[in-house]
Amino acid sequence: MLNKEIVKNIPNLIGVYLFKSKGKILYVGKSINLKARISSHLENAKIDLKENAIFRNSDRAEYILCESEFKALLLESKLIQEHHPIYNVRWRDDKSYLYIKITYRDDYPKIYSTRKERQKGSVYFGPFSSTREVENILAEIRRVIPYCSQKKLSKRACFYSKIKLCLPCPNVISSLADRMEMIKQKREYRSNIRKIIRILKGETEIVLKFLYKNLRDLIKTQKYEEALIIRNRINRFEHFLQEKSFDSQEVEYNQSTKAIESLTSLLVKFFPKLTTINRIECYDISNLGFTNATASMTVVTDGLIDKAQYRKFKIRNKRPRSDFEMLKEVLKRRFNNDWPTPDLIVVDGGRPQVHTMFLLLYELKKSIPFIGIAKHPDRLIVGLNEPVTLRPALNDLGFNLVRRIRDESHRFARKYHLMLRSQAQLK
Repeated sequence: MLNKEIVKNIPNLIGVYLFKSKGKILYVGKSINLKARISSHLENAKIDLKENAIFRNSDRAEYILCESEFKALLLESKLIQEHHPIYNVRWRDDKSYLYIKITYRDDYPKIYSTRKERQKGSVYFGPFSSTREVENILAEIRRVIPYCSQKKLSKRACFYSKIKLCLPCPNVISSLADRMEMIKQKREYRSNIRKIIRILKGETEIVLKFLYKNLRDLIKTQKYEEALIIRNRINRFEHFLQEKSFDSQEVEYNQSTKAIESLTSLLVKFFPKLTTINRIECYDISNLGFTNATASMTVVTDGLIDKAQYRKFKIRNKRPRSDFEMLKEVLKRRFNNDWPTPDLIVVDGGRPQVHTMFLLLYELKKSIPFIGIAKHPDRLIVGLNEPVTLRPALNDLGFNLVRRIRDESHRFARKYHLMLRSQAQLK
């Protein structure tokens, strides 16, 4: 029989947990905070017969850490499908099974939820615990990789194609007179379906690499409007992987304090005076070809996004030679204002940006801890005279807080940049 001693070595991280008896899995669950969730099970066992039976009949508790709640959700479903744990009762009634179905062998595969898993020529993912979970997953994926859910072909473009969430649309493709264009778009659509299957298998890094390559290719060929669409999808996808919550029981759990504690513990060895982090400022530059360049300052206060403190900058230098020059301009303008002093500064970029920030803060006589966040893969660059690279676990709450504010800076700077571009085009 398990007791409260099992909680001692459980981490406050995202993952899947299993209650076992003599090696057999009795129950599988997921959580964004394993320690908190298992502690909750333990407390509920005092008043709930099912929870009490799980603990009374289990002799071991195990956990598997995951990079994100999405991957934890996929792993939970996979383990339940394979082992049919006796106490995951909601999975034992055939009528309650809920899957994501992809009609892969169709000319134009469709994706939708179903409670059956029997049709040949289709692939299934699940089971999932609720319609809400499936709807959330499919809605988020659709904003990254468009697909069709209309069961029968029609001569008219479907509703989702009009809002760019079914692109290319099978209805439109099948009506094309140009055979070569039809083949091209059909391949593109089926390629989208293959990417979605990879996502649902948990192979998200492969899809992200493809999207980033697509973005670079579009920028090289100066297809900036298309590049912005892909960049928006990447930002949405990364936010989905890092921040999206699928469990209403977890939403109430406030991660902000834990995230600040985690970030402080990561950085205090490099900045001994950094014992508390109340205010974080993050800076990002947005420009395409140095025209209508903008910058953003996004703010986290006590671990929470603080949009009231956001600031945007239009770059005044008409002939900036690099992002570094624009960053210098923004920081000088920022410190000319009587705004609260940050405990930590985050700059989007790697060692070059960190070096620039180091020289600039020295010039401004500002002794403020700062870090950079570089990409591919995401990692932290500590702002010292000799920069140090940190690669925290992808499910580290402090690391994910930095990633989130970085994404917010991208979004905020890009929004202002697009507005200025639109105004310039109208003129």
